[in-house]
Amino acid sequence: MKKSKLTVGSFAFMLLVSSVLTACSDTKGANNEGGDSKNVTITQFVPDLPDKTFVEKLVPDFEAAHPNIKVKIMKAPYSEFDSKLQSLVAAGTAPDVTSHWGEMGFAEFIDKGMLRDMSDLIKADNFKATDHGMTDDVMNIYKVDGKNYGIPVYSYTSLMLYNKDMFDKAGLPYPPADFEDKSWTFDKMMEVAKKLSKPSDDPQKTEFGIDWGWAEKDMRLIYFGAKVYSDDTWTNGGHPTASYFNSPEAIKANQRIHDMIYKDKVMPSKEFTKAVAGQGGDPFATGKVGMSVAGAWILASVKDYSFKVGVAAVPVGYNDKARDVLYIDPLVILKDSKHPKEAYEWIKYQLQKDVQEKAIELSGGTPPSNQQAAEKYFNLYAPAIDPKDLKKVVEGGLKHGTESYNHLISSYSHILDVVNNEMDQLDNEKANAAAINAVMDKKVNELLTELNTKYKKN
Repeated sequence: MKKSKLTVGSFAFMLLVSSVLTACSDTKGANNEGGDSKNVTITQFVPDLPDKTFVEKLVPDFEAAHPNIKVKIMKAPYSEFDSKLQSLVAAGTAPDVTSHWGEMGFAEFIDKGMLRDMSDLIKADNFKATDHGMTDDVMNIYKVDGKNYGIPVYSYTSLMLYNKDMFDKAGLPYPPADFEDKSWTFDKMMEVAKKLSKPSDDPQKTEFGIDWGWAEKDMRLIYFGAKVYSDDTWTNGGHPTASYFNSPEAIKANQRIHDMIYKDKVMPSKEFTKAVAGQGGDPFATGKVGMSVAGAWILASVKDYSFKVGVAAVPVGYNDKARDVLYIDPLVILKDSKHPKEAYEWIKYQLQKDVQEKAIELSGGTPPSNQQAAEKYFNLYAPAIDPKDLKKVVEGGLKHGTESYNHLISSYSHILDVVNNEMDQLDNEKANAAAINAVMDKKVNELLTELNTKYKKN
């Protein structure tokens, strides 16, 4: 073999080529899982709604603090959120970060194998829920088989709004904000509701005591002590093997809700709501309803009401473990993310106290999971809502709440479609809960059998 001569110039050139190749190798490594975070771009996928797209305004400060990470916010109309997300996953172009902001819940994400286990990232970072203003119970909502698949970032509770003007006119004391006030029961609420109600054939003259919007129509039954789905639902990844809509407790609960409209005449029907508030309108906003129970998003309009309002605890019901409904939104990392470490940093950033405070203002009132930022949220609706009362209500709701079935049951949107189709008949004055529940139970159990068969095959 002929030996070549290595000159100083050629040696210098080889060093240059070597350094370039090394740099390329480093950059490539950063683009793979576990990379060194050099020139990385991550994406977060959100519905194109103001209370979600505000996250774009958090990006500049994050990028300034993390100059090696760029963040791109991808958006889709709410109605297309799930289909677009699944298309991106199928195409191998999945975003790095998202949440269950469409019809699919967390359990369905798990079923489809869409999520990355974040346990290694959390452990390596020595992440503790209490350091970020959360209880372990809240953090563990999105832990499956001991693995962390999501970090809660936004935490809606349920609550009651009440019309102070109606209470004052009736000479009634305001309901308490303290969840520990055991005198504030469902029966007591009904007693107050009857005193506030003014039935009339004229929709413009009618007034109602309560609009009971506690959770979805199937979950609503557990407030009254009924068991809706089999116990294995909570141990097998959100796959009910049976429903119990035809149980005496479930029938009694549904009949009670029906009677609130047509027997006690304390709650508006769909017909009244459509006639007075318009299709999809809020009857409480008309000023003709004394109390309204729903998710905390009903706070968004309190400053626009023509009447004075207060906030109160959801009354004591018949299930100590299900008095309040929680809607905890986690941020998750998609399984195919090439930049999980950087995605984790972006998620953790959004949980910081000052960032959560900024998010509250930018989103118009998205409640924080980090309770260190909660004072900002409690004061957001002042003077319409007393911050001290809102604090009591939120803290009580978190303590006495249970997570929404929408997040915990797989294929929930399909199940709920069947439930709603049957339960909508309860808006009919002559409806009979026993007959409706029997049909609903049969249809839901048939659907569960079908869903479980498909799940086992996959």
